[in-house]
Amino acid sequence: MKHISTGLRILLSLAFVGAGGAKLAGVDMMVATFDTIGLGQGFRYLTGLVELAGVVLLWLPGRQVLGAGLLGATMVGAALAHWLVLGPSAVPAIVLGLLCAGVLHVHRAQIPAYLGRA
Repeated sequence: MKHISTGLRILLSLAFVGAGGAKLAGVDMMVATFDTIGLGQGFRYLTGLVELAGVVLLWLPGRQVLGAGLLGATMVGAALAHWLVLGPSAVPAIVLGLLCAGVLHVHRAQIPAYLGRA
């Protein structure tokens, strides 16, 4: 399971460092996407910071569940944005969300501690 966790976290890190970095750098496509969503460019910055924070948490011992949960919740929002506002396809967000679910599954032993049941 260690290798599966590492592989999933590497994939997620590559995707979210790229996406979060693009949001923070103000890449034209990201600016246009958030203009279309209509929540303002501040929300783009917030989303980029959340994505990068999620990546950091994926690599901190005992925090993988927090990172995967944070990134997974972000992908729920991304899928909803695609379905309700943006159009084209929510498939990338769904795939990344499923990868987050895989990390949550592999590290599920951490969950009780965060629920106060340890």
